[in-house]
Amino acid sequence: MSDFWSIYIILFVVINIAGNAWILFALRKNPEESVEEGEELAHEFDGIRELNNPLPRWWLWVFAGSILYAIGYLILYPGLGKYPGVLGWTSIGQFEEEMAQAEARYGPLLKEYAAASIPDLLDDKRAVAMGGRLFANHCAACHGSDARGGKGYPNLTDGAWLYGGEPATIEQTILYGRNGMMPPMGAAIGGEEVVTKVAEYVLSLSGREHDAELAKLGEPTFKTICAACHGPEGKGNPMIGSANLTDNTWLHGGSVETIRETIRHGRMSKMPAHIDLLGKEKVHLLALYVYSLSQPESSESMESR
Repeated sequence: MSDFWSIYIILFVVINIAGNAWILFALRKNPEESVEEGEELAHEFDGIRELNNPLPRWWLWVFAGSILYAIGYLILYPGLGKYPGVLGWTSIGQFEEEMAQAEARYGPLLKEYAAASIPDLLDDKRAVAMGGRLFANHCAACHGSDARGGKGYPNLTDGAWLYGGEPATIEQTILYGRNGMMPPMGAAIGGEEVVTKVAEYVLSLSGREHDAELAKLGEPTFKTICAACHGPEGKGNPMIGSANLTDNTWLHGGSVETIRETIRHGRMSKMPAHIDLLGKEKVHLLALYVYSLSQPESSESMESR
């Protein structure tokens, strides 16, 4: 903060406190000395007449106490520009102190869990619950509190994975993130008419209702151009995160209009890296929870939580 803004804030705060103190002092007596206390003043609105009464003493003392409290607070804590306060408190300092306390308390337990494999921890209810709390704090904003995702955000409970659902792969995804891209293919495959044919063929791959004639016409284009990423059978490629088009699971929506839009304009998806935010030990527990969500043998325990 520059000296100018520091001085500006100090003056603003001091003038406000001083102004409130002056108002309090000025209103401690009757508003009109020429009118006896309790008598009516020449003020009336909507049938309400004002009486010449001072403010209640208890209210004045509460107001005065709040001013004294504000002065004491600004002496002890930062609030006057660059002045750090007598106690030297900062929000960053408090955060670091609380994090150090949490590390001292939970660090040994996290290290113990980090040394075990995710499949071995699957039956450890406490470990899975810890991962669930991490999920609620850091992942539910995108994937939902029930981890079922939404448009553009994967459902983590259905067993369908773009990059693979093995524990190590899930952990890598959370640690380092993913950058998914479906390039716009509208112009490359030949315009809107061909886009429609390919979209109908894509619908046919998952057994959905489609125009069989158009799908047959779109098949050669798919196998010539789209199969490079999605494979000749449309089953995708976990190595590059290309979608399996045969399982009827759709990240951005599976209507024919949405499929045409995806082919025409492409899609961009980003899963942020969490290694700096959480560290490897917490990510290990988080990956454990995510892995447990799609395991049939864990469904009963998941429901109980």
